[in-house]
Amino acid sequence: MDIHFFTFNPFSENTYLIVGQQGSCLVIDPGMMDSQENEAFDQFISEKSLTLTGLILTHGHIDHVLGVKHIEEMYSLRARAHKDSKPVYEACPRVAQMYGVPYFPGSDPLYDLKEGEDLNLDGESIELRLVPGHAPGHLVLVDHESKQVVAGDTLFAQSIGRTDLPGGNHDLLLQKIKEELFTLGDDYEVWPGHGPSTTIGQEKAHNPFLQG
Repeated sequence: MDIHFFTFNPFSENTYLIVGQQGSCLVIDPGMMDSQENEAFDQFISEKSLTLTGLILTHGHIDHVLGVKHIEEMYSLRARAHKDSKPVYEACPRVAQMYGVPYFPGSDPLYDLKEGEDLNLDGESIELRLVPGHAPGHLVLVDHESKQVVAGDTLFAQSIGRTDLPGGNHDLLLQKIKEELFTLGDDYEVWPGHGPSTTIGQEKAHNPFLQG
């Protein structure tokens, strides 16, 4: 699979497109907040002649879901998430008001994604792994064929997701990163929810939160 990303909204959130071999694609964590960001996303889809077939949320924090309504209306897709992410997603209107960002909720997501499930994209399997700690129900997408990981806000370049928000658990996040991500090969590329990509090997060797 190929991965493309856009950096949207005041939180500099990375919105990902996972593109299959035949042009089907999934959008992960749509963070577009206004008409200009919506247009940039739609133009890319159109220019590349892609077919958007799925909308996946790694977790329910406001910066990762601002574009759900646009995707729903423009592409007739409903968001899918893990059931444990429901309370976080439902808090988004209050959180948006607190941060002063415009938010127009779409339909409630389908909370039907499960740990260990495989998503199919043009015949290629993408594994879902559950990595809570930053947020309840946080999913990570792993493509073993291309050795790529869409990690959301779990693992960053020499950092980890914050754990001081409701539902956060620092020790659990460290444990799950080691169990679910550090068991992958060192050459797997990690695409986080904010900032640049990294690799599993780089984070094993240099991430200050995960030494020892």
